[in-house]
Amino acid sequence: MIDRRRALHQLLALGPACLTLASAGCGRAPLTGRPVPPGATVLALGDSLTAGAGAEAGEAYPEVLASLTGWAVVNAGVGGDTSAQALARLPALLETHRPALVLLGIGGNDLLRRLPEDQLRENIRRMVALCRAADAQVLLIAVPRPTLGSRLTDSLDDHRLYGELSEALQVPLHRRGWSEVLQEPALRADAIHANAQGYRRFAAGLLATLRAARLRDG
Repeated sequence: MIDRRRALHQLLALGPACLTLASAGCGRAPLTGRPVPPGATVLALGDSLTAGAGAEAGEAYPEVLASLTGWAVVNAGVGGDTSAQALARLPALLETHRPALVLLGIGGNDLLRRLPEDQLRENIRRMVALCRAADAQVLLIAVPRPTLGSRLTDSLDDHRLYGELSEALQVPLHRRGWSEVLQEPALRADAIHANAQGYRRFAAGLLATLRAARLRDG
């Protein structure tokens, strides 16, 4: 089996052209990891969608996922966080919690504020590298592409950079989780946040992806 780090270095050396092929699914194989047992610590890193804005305490997706899996899920969501701010918080979180798995869902505020996409890509790359250096597996969570000006609303789809990074960095990706929730009015608290039902729907879909990626048995 080809060493993943060596393969990653070769891929990055080829540059944007290779990333374009990867995003098109050229030679795509299922990305899987090691099962994370019940009781293990899992870190959910993100912004207000991770924190649970729009729902009551205990109704955010990390808390719902904990009840579904038996994992000790740490909710490290901070409303308004950009990828740069999440990157700055990550080393201390990894040191404190020593998670077996990091659920990385960040970038919505970068996209809404029209911050440089290249910087978002680099910040996610650096976060994945930090997690791996701490012996934590990573699952990347796709964020919708903003539509209708600056709002995330109807007819949503994932921003392409998440699929590209998943392939380039060889990390499993949860696709269309937020896109499907946030385009359903009954699942939203407002135009850019889920309600309690939406967070439950998201957690259920995320669990299916975790199982498909072999990060969760059963």
